[in-house]
Amino acid sequence: MNTPGTAFNNARYIALQSEEIRKRARRFNNKLYLEIGGKLLQDLHAARILPGFEPDVKLRMLQSLGTQIEFIVCAYAGDIERQRYRADFGTTYAAEVRRLIDDVRAAGLSVRAVAITRYDPRFEKTAEFIARLRKDGIDVYVHEPIPGYPNNPDAILSPEGFGRNPYIETTAPIVGIIAPGPSSGKLATCLSQVWHENRRGVKAGYAKFETFPVWNLPLTHPVNIAYEAATPDIGDFNQIDPFHQEAYGVTTVNYNRDVAAFPILRNLLLRLLPPDQVYRSPTDMGVNMCGLAIDDDEAVREASRQEIIRRLLVGECDYALGRVPESVVERLRTIASSQGLKETDRPVVEPARKAAAAGEAAGRGFHGVCCASAIQLHDGAILTGHNSTLLRSTAAMIINALKHLAQIPPHLELLPKIVVQSVTDLKSGMLGRKTSNLNVEEMLVALAISAHTNSPAQLALEKLPLLRNCEVHMTHLSVGSDIKAMRRLGLRVTSDPVFPTRALYDRA
Repeated sequence: MNTPGTAFNNARYIALQSEEIRKRARRFNNKLYLEIGGKLLQDLHAARILPGFEPDVKLRMLQSLGTQIEFIVCAYAGDIERQRYRADFGTTYAAEVRRLIDDVRAAGLSVRAVAITRYDPRFEKTAEFIARLRKDGIDVYVHEPIPGYPNNPDAILSPEGFGRNPYIETTAPIVGIIAPGPSSGKLATCLSQVWHENRRGVKAGYAKFETFPVWNLPLTHPVNIAYEAATPDIGDFNQIDPFHQEAYGVTTVNYNRDVAAFPILRNLLLRLLPPDQVYRSPTDMGVNMCGLAIDDDEAVREASRQEIIRRLLVGECDYALGRVPESVVERLRTIASSQGLKETDRPVVEPARKAAAAGEAAGRGFHGVCCASAIQLHDGAILTGHNSTLLRSTAAMIINALKHLAQIPPHLELLPKIVVQSVTDLKSGMLGRKTSNLNVEEMLVALAISAHTNSPAQLALEKLPLLRNCEVHMTHLSVGSDIKAMRRLGLRVTSDPVFPTRALYDRA
């Protein structure tokens, strides 16, 4: 259900998208391999730029297909081997494969198998991963690299090409191909299955379910620009689909990799399917009704502009931490500049920086450094906090926000100082911590304990769910657990690319 004032209609999206997928399956005699891009669950990017979009709505939409759909999970062997991790959750792709299986099963849907793509027998960690999945009762199929893929159709569509891949037995009319991240081999797995099906006399087809870019929004719409800001490391950019324009005289938006790969893909499909069943453009391949579920375009535009700024700030921090090259930050700066955006257009940035400057001037802070944080609540109020010997700036900020929401006077203490001091003494003494002030998680535990005997603390604790989807900015990089704790609370966090310490070891 949509709440008042939201910009995206989940119910309409589920109805339109599920029916479009059913129609596509009927087009291919009820055997469709559906490549599903993006995140199946916890699609936080979509939730941020489409206010009201529920992060699990895609899975609920697929759930509405019931027994008509089953799933194959793809994972690129190289990602498993080098233990690639998903930045938004900090979990490895191997863990995400297992989570995907659990989530799909919890929704009452079937996972048929896991396909490990571009497998190399020398990959020891991947072999261990496969053995563990099989031990847990998961069917695992291994696809080795195909020489000449994707440019040599004669080699690909042969017993020495797709024929080397084991056929994955499926029974549902729609087979969703999902993965923990991009470049996992979903397309190749789909086409391999279509080739095998055709060899068995089943005229199966292929389609793509990708939320972004949105084909029926303008090329320069902030929703589509935000997609570019989400993929600066792989260099994706949006463009008009020239094949669709030529075929139908209609302007639609796609992205560069699909447009570049389309002639090759069309050539493969022409060898697999009857000519009248082959797509005439990359847009034709897609099954995406997202744009038709937007109720408030201006709200979506503003949310997307804010996401572009968030991506820029995150990119600058990743560069400071050595996670990305400078070219990624330069691309993000170019994208933000093209929309006339600057960091201070994010409402929480300037208040956080002003709080830090005021703290420095007043000699506040911890170990000579004043870190500050700011949060914007859903009522528009912005609350700040700075670090002290007792609390980190993020913990102080959340305390102040909860007081505001519970209408508790700012001067009233929710945490007994003697309790907080005992924890900080333990951390600096027996545990030997350099930073002994309470982080977010420790502060919440202390608040929960205090709530048993302190009614204002209990009232504040009850307001914690109201922080979900609030915006936060910190003036310094978090080198501890605060980012993870705030993400678990559903906060949308950015920070300045400034280390809170000069000590190099503490930055690791």
